[in-house]
Order: sequence, then structure tokens, then C-alpha cells
Amino acid sequence: MKNSAMVMQIQDPASQRLTWYKPPLTVLVIKKVSDASVLAPFVQLVEWLLEEKCMVVWVESAVLEDALLNEDVRFKAIRDKLVTFKDGRDDLTDRIDFIVCLGGDGTLLYASLLFQQSVPPVMAFHLGSLGFLTPFRFDNFQEQLTSVLEGHAALTLRSRLRCVMHRRADRKHEAKTLEVDPDGDARPASNSILVLNEVVIDRGPSPYLSNIDLFLDGKYITSVQGDGLIVSTPTGSTAYAAAAGASMIHPSVPAIMVTPICPHSLSFRPIVVPAGVELKISVSPESRNTSWVSFDGRNRQELFHGDSLRVTTSIYPVPGICAQDQISDWFASLADGLHWNVRKRQKCLDELSDLTASGSEDTLDEIENMKLYDV
Repeated sequence: MKNSAMVMQIQDPASQRLTWYKPPLTVLVIKKVSDASVLAPFVQLVEWLLEEKCMVVWVESAVLEDALLNEDVRFKAIRDKLVTFKDGRDDLTDRIDFIVCLGGDGTLLYASLLFQQSVPPVMAFHLGSLGFLTPFRFDNFQEQLTSVLEGHAALTLRSRLRCVMHRRADRKHEAKTLEVDPDGDARPASNSILVLNEVVIDRGPSPYLSNIDLFLDGKYITSVQGDGLIVSTPTGSTAYAAAAGASMIHPSVPAIMVTPICPHSLSFRPIVVPAGVELKISVSPESRNTSWVSFDGRNRQELFHGDSLRVTTSIYPVPGICAQDQISDWFASLADGLHWNVRKRQKCLDELSDLTASGSEDTLDEIENMKLYDV
């Protein structure tokens, strides 16, 4: 056991800190769509970034088409200073230094979708409903942003899943995606999708059970008979997977969670596998129906017999900027967003001293009986 190869190296989460190799100059601002309450904070933030910090501010072109926003006098004064992009057409790789999200968790998922390779650091402000992934409050955004721009912040590296659809040979010309990129995750492949929360395989509109075969590193593991299967990251363990009965995993844990959806088996519990494995999911040959796949709730497509979905951990995580630190932020989100372990406190013995002082073993039973008679 003295062999150095036998010693496990465990990284301290506190060692993950934000470091700027050069002063950030460009910022992408993503706001929640169709929410009038976000418009005033958006204008205030963009105006401050342009005038106080002299930064180049990018926004999606659809933002400029917002009728309510265009009625704002302050926005009209800065509208022409903004740089725009169109989703699906413009490549933002290496053009953005960091990202600011205004809204709910969906804004962070959208940021992940926009960057299918390396992702700039993301600072997410809670202006939505749940806010599990948005630790910052907007009240004092100037101080918080200044601190981040100076490099005083901790990071949470949120792992993503790389999903690749393999189509049966005689159906490839019909599919939107083709063969896997032979270089893997080293460069973008047209058929690979990176997801931050989860990839879901379900039975779609069919009334029959899903019958899905699951392989791990090429070895058959089991068949899923039920409504479907959730393959999630640790970040996604508090999303759909949590609703399906899975455990909640801290985002710094290198793992992939596999959770059945309403399995027709009393013993099929969610499992956690190492982050480095490759999962292969396919429709069982004897399945009565096909399956449907969605990636972070988007890009829904059908999985036919003979097709397969391969899932592994991507080398490109989403670096989320912490409001405090990795541990405090996560447990605060569990308490605030999910009310984790909230219950009334048990009374201490001092409050029951009148019961214990009697010395009678039957005191508690007698009191319960008295309560029943009183009722």
C-alpha cells in the first residue's frame, strides 16, 4: 500500500476559485423571457455594465424585439450599444468572457445549451420562481459583480453529460443526427448534445410500458420496464430525478445517476455509477413500442428499434460562480428551494420536567389517556 499509485487523490472543493488570466471585457446577459418583472433589472444591469465597467455586452437578438423593453426610455439610450447574436446561427465560442443570468434555473440551462464546448463562468441572479441554481440576489448586484470581476469568488464545476444518438444503418438518411465523432469530446460533433440536468427516455404517447435495455461500458446491466429512465448529472439530481425518488448529490461529486420512472418492479432503486463510464440505452427488441428522448427538456426525438443513445460525462463542465462557497450555496438551495428536512423541533427534556419528576413509568400513558377522555 506504500505504492504511490495506490493512493487516492481527493480534491478539496474549496480549492476551486475563479481566476482571470486577463481582465474580462465581454459579458453575455441572458434574461428570462416573457417576464415583465425582469425588464427593469435587465436595463439597470446592462446600463451599469456599459457605463460603469465599459464592457462589451452581448444579448440575444430576440431581446431587442421585446415591445415592453423598447418602450423603456433608459433602454432606448443604450440599445444601439449592445452586440447581438442569434441562437443556432452565431457561434459564441471564445467570444464571451463571462455570463450573467437574470431569471430562474432555465436561464442557466439555456447558457449551457448555447456553449456546447467550453463554457465561460456563469453568475446567476435569482429572479425566477425556484432559483435552485441561481444563488445571487439582485439587491446589491453592483458590489457582487465588482467582487467577481476582481476575481474574489469560488466556483462550482457542474459536470455535463455528452449524449450521442446512433441511428440504425437503414435509417441514417432519415435521422437528423449521423455517426459519432471519432475524436469524442475533443471537438464538436454535429450529433452530440451536452446537457446540464438530465437526459430522459420515456414511452411518449404510447399506452404500453417502456422496455429499455441498459448497458454500462458495453456490458448488459438490466432492462427497464416502466414509464422510462432518467440519466442525470449531480446537478440534475435535485430536478426530475429527485421527483422520481433519487438521492440528491452535491454537484462536485463525479458521478452519473440512473433513475427509473415508475418502474414496474418494487426492487428497482436508483443507482449511482462513476462519471467515467459510458451508458448505452436502446429499445429492447421485444418492446411493443418505441421510446422518446429529451435533453434538458429540449430537442425531443424518437428512439426506434435498432437505435441507441450513448451517454458519458463531458470534459466541458459549467463553471458556476458561488455567492458564498460550494457547500453553503448548495445547502442553502436545498433549504430555500426544496425545504429539505424542515419539521418542528422536538422538545427538550427540560420542557417535560414535570413528567420526569414524578418518577412514574406510566405517567406518559396516563396523560395520553387523559387527553382521550378530555376529547
